[in-house]
Amino acid sequence: MVYRFFPEEKALWLHHLCEANFSRLERLIPGFEGIEDESVGCARGKPALYLRLLERSPFTLVIELTHDFSGEPPLIFEPNVRIRVCLDARTVEMLSDDERPHVHLALRDEEAPAAILDYKWEMNYFLSRWLDHCLAAGYRFPLREVSRDLASA
Repeated sequence: MVYRFFPEEKALWLHHLCEANFSRLERLIPGFEGIEDESVGCARGKPALYLRLLERSPFTLVIELTHDFSGEPPLIFEPNVRIRVCLDARTVEMLSDDERPHVHLALRDEEAPAAILDYKWEMNYFLSRWLDHCLAAGYRFPLREVSRDLASA
């Protein structure tokens, strides 16, 4: 049986969830605000967790987090989550992953704001659970940047 949490005041709870996800990301990746390119998180007996900077502006980062489940070519990166980090608002919002496209692509024919809110809630709730999993598994990132090539050596 799968349990899902769908609060009545979803907009308010989505904001709280995005704030909590910022806190989770801070614990998982200390100093992520200063990332220049890529970094690799490790946990004993677990696949590597890669962080890649996609975009940077003064108050916003767009990053990608993914596991490498293959260990060697062909590479299998899952869940390949793209995340917007708002440094001034201290929020983290999941934009997409390989299973869920960006909200504008997923709901381009849907005009109801409730559908957009539901979609964003589902993505960000998934992100919160995955970040909790990564923290519980003991993933830690070094304070310096490491490329994917160095991590596999």
